[in-house]
Amino acid sequence: MKTAPVRPAAIAFDGDAPPVSRDYGDLYHPSIGALAQARHVFLGGSQLPQRWRGRACFAILETGFGLGHNFLATLTAWLADPAQSRRLIYVAIERHPPSRDDLARAHHTSPPNALAGRLVEAWPALVPTMHLLPFVDGRVTLLLAFGDVVLWLPQIRARIDAFFLDGFAPARNPVMWQAPVIKGLARLAAPGATVATWSAASAMRAHLRSAGFEVHEASGIGGKRDITLGRFAPRFQGRVASPASAPYAPASVLIIGAGLAGAWTANALAQRGVQVTVIDTHAVPAAEASGNLAGIYHATVHADDGPHAQLLRAAALWAHKRMRPLITAGLVPGQAEGVLRLDARGDAQRHMRELLERHALPGDYLQALDRSEAAARAGVPVSHAAWWFADAGWVAPAALATQLLRAPGVQFAGGMTVQRLQRLKRDGDMWIATDGSGQELGRAPAVVLANAAAVNGLVGGLGLVGWPLQSFRGQVSIAGSSAPLRLPVAGDGYALPLSATTLLCGGSSHEDDGETALRDSDHAFNLDRLQRLTGLPASKFEFAGQGRVGWRVQVADRQPICGPVPAARIASTQRLDHARFVPRVPGLFVATALGGRGITLAPLLGELLAAQICGEPLPLGADLVDAIDPARWLVRLARKPQA
Repeated sequence: MKTAPVRPAAIAFDGDAPPVSRDYGDLYHPSIGALAQARHVFLGGSQLPQRWRGRACFAILETGFGLGHNFLATLTAWLADPAQSRRLIYVAIERHPPSRDDLARAHHTSPPNALAGRLVEAWPALVPTMHLLPFVDGRVTLLLAFGDVVLWLPQIRARIDAFFLDGFAPARNPVMWQAPVIKGLARLAAPGATVATWSAASAMRAHLRSAGFEVHEASGIGGKRDITLGRFAPRFQGRVASPASAPYAPASVLIIGAGLAGAWTANALAQRGVQVTVIDTHAVPAAEASGNLAGIYHATVHADDGPHAQLLRAAALWAHKRMRPLITAGLVPGQAEGVLRLDARGDAQRHMRELLERHALPGDYLQALDRSEAAARAGVPVSHAAWWFADAGWVAPAALATQLLRAPGVQFAGGMTVQRLQRLKRDGDMWIATDGSGQELGRAPAVVLANAAAVNGLVGGLGLVGWPLQSFRGQVSIAGSSAPLRLPVAGDGYALPLSATTLLCGGSSHEDDGETALRDSDHAFNLDRLQRLTGLPASKFEFAGQGRVGWRVQVADRQPICGPVPAARIASTQRLDHARFVPRVPGLFVATALGGRGITLAPLLGELLAAQICGEPLPLGADLVDAIDPARWLVRLARKPQA
């Protein structure tokens, strides 16, 4: 997806009168009040709360989030309903989101600690991505996409139960009501999906009918005579692609691998009410690539803002949102006060300023600091100008994985090695995991392979084609310091403060290197990097040869592998030029090749897998889902011109 800078909404406030959009010259809501309109048009018109009762998950999509009144009205109704669905997913798009201050002003009459206050508190940085905002202990998720509806709607992968069409008037904002946008709703509509809008424009109704909705008029509110309601009932069903998600949530899932990828996936599934068993070769979680004492998480910024930068931005924002409370509560060692990433180029400051201007990135997300500013923030005389990422920090991954696996509904089974998988339809279409002697270790309708390089052995045993995984040996070093480092510093390597007097630095990288012992040459390499990063002389550090060796797995394109596993047998007539058409092995998923970014990526990948397994709206845009899809090599081959 081609991103564009997010420009905040320009809002005119005038006492108790409805706020006005300066961008579109239109009111945000009628004089009767936004909540009254939301209850009559969108909740009443969608037959809510009745329709979500008894459902495992109910999904709503709003085409114009505005100031969040429809979301707040929906959340209020859901909380008040004793028969509420187990989960509520609210997907919304907003081209010009309000600043946090303007959002707070718009809801200033709400009681303290009300839902509006929680929305203001959760309001994210205004950057182009799909933001995940959890409410009600994660049972309600707001997937909030900042950007143009024309760009975002094709990116959404979901089965939507109710559509709220709430943009500014067609005469003021015609793009939101045009035929391609309305047609895009049909692609997302679940059987019997409803549509509701305050608009009674004849052209909009014609577009809805053309897209397969049965449309009728209903009485309006607040002086508006008519509104438009509808139900998805197409005459013909188009071709259905290979599903990216399961049709329902399985009762249980088996996860192989208790590193960060497996732990985050287990935690996300447990939050959805799925019983999870996590099997690992080692007696304790995160004993391999995720076993370092600490590691950093942060986003990145690129001139073209391609898939790599977009994925890391979305992942870092979600990682920070999930990990900061754990760190603050003392449940996991770490620090969530930002990360400095040095830029060693001679024209670094000019380059950084140009990127900030090009992407219009706000200061509460990213700042460009000169060397003196970076040094003041770090507490040491760093060697270069630096980016400061606000939603970033460091965490102890092994402690984090252990904490995640303590979630109710998760069982950890250590000291067991899965040697074989088999799928038995006669046993209720179950996946069975066995050890080398054929002893059963676990069974479930769905399996997630999160065991790093060992995934290829298990998929190979099923007659499936594995992935071009590369293994890299890395070594980190621990050093005492008489100059306390306040924040993690990255660039050519990284350094982070385990305590006021102890630093972790690293890391070396060697492909296809199986040496398990610590090497003096790698320690020297790490300590040299440490001096360059901090700008401190060797006399400021004490080193006793402590460190750790581990192996990370990645692939050549540096993107993770995450999603449903491609099938072994594919018909010669099968279309493969897009990931959505690739047939999949039922109930088999994979998460591997996170490389050196596992701490940043794993929380979001866990949410993605849980959504795919449970059939929920995906928390990533379609292009990013495809960029990390396990079938992307098949797609590339299909797109390659034939000789």
